[in-house]
Amino acid sequence: MTTFPAPDTSGVHIGVLAVQGDVREHIRTVESLGGRSSAIRRPGELAGLDGLIIPGGESTAIDKLTRAFDLAEPLRELISAGLPVYGSCAGMIMLADAIADPATDLQGRPQQTLGGLDIVVRRNAFGRQRDSFETELEFSGLAPERSGKVQPVHAVFIRAPWVERVGPSVEVLAQVPAQPAGLTGQHPDSNRVARIVAVRSGNLLATSFHPEVTGERRIHELFMQMIVRRTVDHVGAL
Repeated sequence: MTTFPAPDTSGVHIGVLAVQGDVREHIRTVESLGGRSSAIRRPGELAGLDGLIIPGGESTAIDKLTRAFDLAEPLRELISAGLPVYGSCAGMIMLADAIADPATDLQGRPQQTLGGLDIVVRRNAFGRQRDSFETELEFSGLAPERSGKVQPVHAVFIRAPWVERVGPSVEVLAQVPAQPAGLTGQHPDSNRVARIVAVRSGNLLATSFHPEVTGERRIHELFMQMIVRRTVDHVGAL
């Protein structure tokens, strides 16, 4: 991904889907970067947003609650219309077009997603809660520091998914390398090959990990820059 001079992201209004998950952490991160943020629980609260974050949590709960609160269809329409959306962990699952191992309800119906990203994800791919881990990731597209270097992203994985397949429109931003040091007890195949954990396609961004819990603000900053550049491109096209 080509790196451009950072645009001014102050005043960008980003909603955080607040039916379940780590909502407050995302709101604090956006506001620490000069943006405005609000919790979104009703369809009427979607109006006027510049972007949306779908937080980590339980993807099955987020699926059920977005449908129960009549948010699912409005969100699908906004995503299809080009609203910038960032999904972290469960949010990545919600943005995926397909789940390799969907949960099912009591009637045997598989969980649903909002879609938009041409990817297949696997839930809890790195293992359960006890298998949570932290690692340093090389992440494409982040602005370099004054030294000209881009520092690795410190990533926390908690019952995290990975991406098993990406379509031609999807750019891979980060991977957990094959056989990283210190990983034990995850999915039997987790150490055999590199695993995709961050992707971007158009106005959609997703990570398997939780930057909001470590103080890592560059992922949110990248998302806010995507929003501003989309606005600039739209105005320039008029």
